[in-house]
Amino acid sequence: MDLFRNPVIEKEAALYSPLQLAYIGDTVWELIVRDDLLHKQLNVHHLHVECVKFVNAAAQSMFLNRLRPMLTDSEEQIVHRGINAHARHPVPKNQAPKDYAQATGFEALLGFLFLTGQYERIRYFADVITGGAIDA
Repeated sequence: MDLFRNPVIEKEAALYSPLQLAYIGDTVWELIVRDDLLHKQLNVHHLHVECVKFVNAAAQSMFLNRLRPMLTDSEEQIVHRGINAHARHPVPKNQAPKDYAQATGFEALLGFLFLTGQYERIRYFADVITGGAIDA
């Protein structure tokens, strides 16, 4: 039995709203970060403190900017949809609206790649972002 559902084709994944893609992409990114940090042998408090450094709008905005030169046209379209999506809740007080929008684009991209089974692409992007390992 597989842990996740079978991947969908890109056309089907593109039918999800950008906020739905970001919803799953947020979880994908946090799981990658937590998995990388877990191998650092930190206590739970320090795991959380280090995780927050990677899983916040400002950091994700910066990560997206690092990835943008490498994106395919279809990936860039997903990012653009995510950036332009409007959540029906206010931007968190401690986040800049531009960073929040960029982070939504980043998360939408990861959600799209996850749903379409492009796990190696996700790992490649994670390695580009973190230099191959998350330093704690």
